[in-house]
Amino acid sequence: MWSRALRNNLKLNQIRGASTIVKGEPEAPVVKTDIPGPKSKQLLQELGSLQQAGTVQMFVNYDKSIGNYLVDADDNILLDTYTQISSLPLGYNHPELLKVFNDQHNMKCLINRPALGVFPGDDWPKRLNGILSEISPKLPNITTMMCGSCSNENAFKNIFITYQRKKRGENVEFTAEEKSSCVVNQPPGAPKLSIMSFKNAFHGRTLGSLSTTHSKYIHKIDIPSFDWPIATFPQYKYPLEENQRENEEQDKKCLAEVEELFEKYEKKGIPVAGIIVEPIQSEGGDNEASPQFFQQLQKIAKKNNAYLLIDEVQTGGGCTGKFWCHEHFNLETPPDIVTFSKKMQMGGYFHTAEMTPKQPSRVFNTWMGDPGKLIILETVIKVIKEQKLLENVLHTGTMLKIGLLELEKEFCYYVNSTRGRGTFLAINATDSNLRDEILTKLKAKGIQSGGCGTKSVRLRPALIFQEHHANIFLDKFRQVLKEIK
Repeated sequence: MWSRALRNNLKLNQIRGASTIVKGEPEAPVVKTDIPGPKSKQLLQELGSLQQAGTVQMFVNYDKSIGNYLVDADDNILLDTYTQISSLPLGYNHPELLKVFNDQHNMKCLINRPALGVFPGDDWPKRLNGILSEISPKLPNITTMMCGSCSNENAFKNIFITYQRKKRGENVEFTAEEKSSCVVNQPPGAPKLSIMSFKNAFHGRTLGSLSTTHSKYIHKIDIPSFDWPIATFPQYKYPLEENQRENEEQDKKCLAEVEELFEKYEKKGIPVAGIIVEPIQSEGGDNEASPQFFQQLQKIAKKNNAYLLIDEVQTGGGCTGKFWCHEHFNLETPPDIVTFSKKMQMGGYFHTAEMTPKQPSRVFNTWMGDPGKLIILETVIKVIKEQKLLENVLHTGTMLKIGLLELEKEFCYYVNSTRGRGTFLAINATDSNLRDEILTKLKAKGIQSGGCGTKSVRLRPALIFQEHHANIFLDKFRQVLKEIK
């Protein structure tokens, strides 16, 4: 039923991807037990005796999982539309990735685990240059890190360093007072500066990043935070084409608030050195904003001599149909910094030459990333290009979005506000209890999915997710909505 209707609609969109089927992938989900099943429950008891395990949903058999399908410890086979929180670009056990460490040189890069800031391998410059030339968002430099949180955390340091260098003068040396005061956390060496973020944002859980995270109280309660400005992110009404005027007013109102916060924090003596923003607020509810909003935000940052950091930890890597989501926005110039992780396998950030500190050791840790993960990323990029996976994402994403909009019409009293780009999509339930019920019922039917915000179901499939996978998901989702009473 879904396939025929959707194919008719998709005649308007002729973008087609190459076949991305992974050999050995199941044809459909198979559920044998409750989820979590008895083996997962036993393993949860064992893990719970060793560490806090309250977030664990199930245990996974990573030997059996393949392609778009996750196999749990009880041999339930689930179609995975969530992919380790948006982190698997090619799904499970992709054949090209399984070959990566058959190469002895690659294996030695992995097991010798160099401290990259001090003892990088002799092929490290070549590998980094290869990544820059293939996928950089038009930025000339890259700093590698371990994860998304530490990427944002260290990117803040680059912003503060650059802001102060510009204020001090490019070639002016640190004063004795600055050197002595900074080690005891006092100005002028430790200046009062801030990073502006947005309500409902999520930028990580390390201490500095947490001051810019505003999605759930459980992330932040009991943890001291900086007094940094928090602006309102646009909250759009859907469908977009029917609410254009109101949504444009949202943009104007939020941008005016950004300008006011620059003034307010300048007067407080905590000037804003930079703005951090997600192209689509992910953990906070898949909230999106228009290209015009981001264009104006960049202009406001420049006018105030501040820097723009776009957090592409979850949106980067191709899931919106472009490698970087902010490429949809037609910005006047590239952002000053773009952070990444998840589908990129390692963390880090691309940045302008201006953002590079003049002195060594200012942005540094033992590992500064992971050459093994970069080697995996090289293969991921190769497969994305060879199999035209960005085209596949646009095609499958169009199909999924049309399907979700059809479900909205049929079950308007349960779901609404379909949104997103590519396969990076979300739909709202009418309340949080219903959203949680939908996720539970989907899992019982063999669909691994995720939530975000207070009432959203979010889709984060692999780039190899195709039409037949979308049909399975939409059919199961429709069954769940029909069963709700």
